[in-house]
Amino acid sequence: MTSRFTELVVDVDCHDPERLAAFWCAVLDFKVIDRSEDKVEIGSWEPSVEEVRARQMPPTLVFTRVPEGKTVKNRLHLDVSPIDGSTDDEVARLLGLGAAKVDVGQGPGRSWVVMADPEGNEFDVLRTLAPSNYMIGPKG
Repeated sequence: MTSRFTELVVDVDCHDPERLAAFWCAVLDFKVIDRSEDKVEIGSWEPSVEEVRARQMPPTLVFTRVPEGKTVKNRLHLDVSPIDGSTDDEVARLLGLGAAKVDVGQGPGRSWVVMADPEGNEFDVLRTLAPSNYMIGPKG
């Protein structure tokens, strides 16, 4: 008997699930697959019992409204890797979507960029996975 990792519930510091879901859909090219009054689930696929049982699929993200405000750095965060451009290009795109660069004590010269989503939840932009012949602009 085994289990599958099917969803990641993001309920820390989420005051507006619709807003965060829209941001992360734009970042990850996901779509909304379920919603209720205080919750929005997004993913790259629609989970079904058959597919979940057949193979490990990418988890969905669930944004649940909570009343508390953020007080400390998130213990759990997402890492994203650009697939069709440089890291610098992706950081610029994410800034345009409402993300911000943040300093969590990572220091200079790191190979990743620490950012925060529109509600201040940290995430990292890692090295690009784009083939070098698709790169436009500086390599990241």
